[in-house]
Amino acid sequence: MPSAPRLARLAAFTLLVAAASVQAPLAAQDGGVQHPALLGVDDRSRIAFAERGHEVAFALYTVQDGVLKLSAQLFPLRAEDEHRVVLEIRDGEDWREIASAEVHAVGWTACLRVHGWDATSAVRYRVRHAGGGTFEGVVRADPRARDAIVAAVFTGNSPGPGGGRLDKRDVVDAVAALDPDVLLFTGDQVYDHFTHTAAWLEFGTTFADLIRERPTVCLPDDHDVGQGNLWGQGGRRIDLDSKGGYVRPAGYVKLVERQQTSHLPDPVDPAPIEQGIATYFTRLVVGGIDFALIEDRKFKSGCFGLVPPELGPRPDHVDRPDYDPRAFDVPGLQLLGERQERFLTRWGEDWDGIAMKTVVSQTLFAMASNYHSKDRTFYHCDFDANGWPQTARDRAVELLRRASAFHVCGDQHLATIVQYGIEDWRDAGFAFCVPSIANLWPRWWAPKTEGRNREPGADANTGDHLDGFGNRLTVYAHTNPRETGREPKELHDRMPGFGILRFAKRARTITMECWPRRMDPRAADARQYDGWPRTIGQLELLGRQPFELPELVVGNGVDPIVQVIASGAGPLFCTLRIAGDRVRVPVPGAGPYDVLLRAGGKTARLEGIRALPRGSTADPLRVELR
Repeated sequence: MPSAPRLARLAAFTLLVAAASVQAPLAAQDGGVQHPALLGVDDRSRIAFAERGHEVAFALYTVQDGVLKLSAQLFPLRAEDEHRVVLEIRDGEDWREIASAEVHAVGWTACLRVHGWDATSAVRYRVRHAGGGTFEGVVRADPRARDAIVAAVFTGNSPGPGGGRLDKRDVVDAVAALDPDVLLFTGDQVYDHFTHTAAWLEFGTTFADLIRERPTVCLPDDHDVGQGNLWGQGGRRIDLDSKGGYVRPAGYVKLVERQQTSHLPDPVDPAPIEQGIATYFTRLVVGGIDFALIEDRKFKSGCFGLVPPELGPRPDHVDRPDYDPRAFDVPGLQLLGERQERFLTRWGEDWDGIAMKTVVSQTLFAMASNYHSKDRTFYHCDFDANGWPQTARDRAVELLRRASAFHVCGDQHLATIVQYGIEDWRDAGFAFCVPSIANLWPRWWAPKTEGRNREPGADANTGDHLDGFGNRLTVYAHTNPRETGREPKELHDRMPGFGILRFAKRARTITMECWPRRMDPRAADARQYDGWPRTIGQLELLGRQPFELPELVVGNGVDPIVQVIASGAGPLFCTLRIAGDRVRVPVPGAGPYDVLLRAGGKTARLEGIRALPRGSTADPLRVELR
């Protein structure tokens, strides 16, 4: 059952918020008023002023490097209301104030920060407004001592067709039963292009019972910032999304990012982009799992002008087969952008206190869907997919491999497990694209040709493929829409749900789970979507390589960091922390390679090591750290 505080907030929210439409500006509706401060940034939400005692809607938090950051979202305040909130923690039988913050006049968000946070124990907190409204929760202890760390992953919180109007309490209950350590919302938390604040309040009150006691990540995507698709191209103002930039006013984009991301750890490169729009890409470590949180569309180049009219119906789609994908890979085009590439380079080599790494972004670095909409329109190329620009995509995939990092994302409206390829199929790491909470726009992965090298019994859509941009990818599982026999069909036949990641630190494995909606994971007959669960090992994130180094056996060190570099000041191939004292690292060539090892302040370096063909036997190399 929902908690009593949640029921009170939902009852208040029913009176406060009038839902908006994705397709058009909000029409005049009863039960709410428009607010000059919001209208100043073209947010046309109609929301009644907060009732006394119900001022605080919800709060989100993270803890990183001893800093607690918490953003409190309030319902609209009147001019005469107190525009300040306090953060209190439970101290015996009393509440003790530890921080306070002003409520931002545009959007009613307050950002609270506490330095020197002790993450070794759980702390009960509440956000309090002078009018009497509170929001209570728990800042969990960091689960560093536990072997298993669990993340719940979401995308596509549609409010419309595809079951979006149906109650989402089943998602909250199922996720609560699985009790994840961290929540990752990868984009499209909001679909209401002109009324973000109203829709954001609905999002927060819907998921309040999850976010109140878990660190939570929200990454805005295209719909969140009021666009059908987003090629951010560094933040410039534009009139058509495919030209690259932002269609909505900069003030609206800033409002969205303030409401959704101000609780995230501080950005690693905070310099604003054009129009003064901020950045938020950063890292978050939970239980020794290092999450890189990136913005995979903010710096992406626009595609306008690349598709000749005879090849497609609009600037971002190709529906004719007679095209050359190489023509679209124009030199200089960006995907992640130079700033995020530099961040991922540094992040991938920093393993202090880290067991495993995962990149969290909005979408896949491949085009793993080709039929779109309920009419099943086939597209050879969709430039919204991050399989384009191809050269920049390859750099992103290589950065994942260098970091021995997994990739989790959303946006595509169908779930997939893929393995990336650069020079060959399966020569890079794995990605899990999770299903939509509610699927507004169905998509299918059904290539014209059958996949090669499929697993026994797997369907023709799996196996080794080239996507529409010529990128190599291997598909292991997908959730193409189909008749499920479950009611309501509008919801279930579009295959909605959420993802779970289970990190086993000692085994260095990641298990991917994909849960349908309205499925109790505790039930004896609970069943995930076909193809899940699937478990991969950390070394699989380096790809299937044709060579291997001899087994390294490390003495005088526990769980060392291992770094493999081509000899002679060549490029870095990978960095990882192993569990135990031995590892055999796959590599792309015969070498020679230099290997750097580090643990507990001690180091060692091996130079000029030759690799052997995969599967060959060789005597181990024993090395002592000093």
